[in-house]
Amino acid sequence: MGTQYRSAVFYETAEQKADAEEVMTSMAELWDDPIVTELTELSIFYPAEDYHHDYYASNSQQGYCQMVIAPKVVKFRKQFQAKLKSQ
Repeated sequence: MGTQYRSAVFYETAEQKADAEEVMTSMAELWDDPIVTELTELSIFYPAEDYHHDYYASNSQQGYCQMVIAPKVVKFRKQFQAKLKSQ
């Protein structure tokens, strides 16, 4: 809860904005609730501290990651299998 935890996609060009809108629209079918991720033009960029980088990959065993993020990742991978790069 709270604005400090909201998700956002920032774009620099009209093409990036259109791409983000297309992805968000195609992903909307995955959840019953609407996507509330903000789509905002980039103005000033402040890099996150290193411990925030690749948070899920580095902390996938933590409770929040297991209970909230992991099910969304599984659902996303299942739905978009054909579009994912081989691993």
